[in-house]
Amino acid sequence: MAAVAAPRQDPLRVGFVGAGRMAEALAQGFIRAGKVEAQHVLASAPSDRNLCHFQALGCQITHSNQEVVRNCQLVFFATKPRVLPTVLAEVAPVVTPEHILVSVAAGVSLSALEELLPPATRLLRISPNLPCMVQEGAMVMARGRHAGGSDAQLVHTLLEACGQCEEVPEAHVDIHTGLSGSGVAFVCTFSEALAEGAIKMGMPSGLAHRIAAQTLLGTAKLLLQKGQHPAQLRTDVCTPGGTTIYGLHALEQGGLRAATMSAVEAATCRAREFSRK
Repeated sequence: MAAVAAPRQDPLRVGFVGAGRMAEALAQGFIRAGKVEAQHVLASAPSDRNLCHFQALGCQITHSNQEVVRNCQLVFFATKPRVLPTVLAEVAPVVTPEHILVSVAAGVSLSALEELLPPATRLLRISPNLPCMVQEGAMVMARGRHAGGSDAQLVHTLLEACGQCEEVPEAHVDIHTGLSGSGVAFVCTFSEALAEGAIKMGMPSGLAHRIAAQTLLGTAKLLLQKGQHPAQLRTDVCTPGGTTIYGLHALEQGGLRAATMSAVEAATCRAREFSRK
């Protein structure tokens, strides 16, 4: 008796409405990790300026947002927050119950998005950050009312190709924007200041910036791999009467800790303002 062939599963087709840096970073991560074939990725944007990067990856491109939704089951909306409502109104007529839609836009709530889409649309919201470009992103995701566990698992599996991803209540998404989305700029500012301290003391600029960046990378790996609280690692480095405690005293005098906390608070509050608008 002949064996019965297993039904052939159609390949996952992933769409991007908006082709900026974050969309490119996500697509690149999916493709490099072998999660999606480049030929099964379709991206749209009003002009060719950013679409050329998708073409270089081997993806399909278009200027039609509706074409992306018609041809892809999973669609990431990576437009600017202010234009997202217009884009969703445009594509809503072609959204079906089979679609899984993912918003990358900062500060736009799931409830606001659901009002613009057909009833029971399967929707998720994610907050990525720029290190997704090197597959070291820190991301969170939140489900809409109609997104199921399998929908979340599919998106989570893809996003893990770009770094670390955790599912959270939506209330934490704006905090993530302040902590990790904007936090990339905060860390770069600290890295720059760290290097400039060494330059002031006579080290060549290029060498100082390379060592500062590697110090941040190594410290982050230690924290993640050992699972220690940062205070414990700081204590391990800080010997009585040594160089580190003198440097830490100078940082405390400069208000580094309070300024950093205030920066995360300010960025989070701004993200929440976007949500209210």
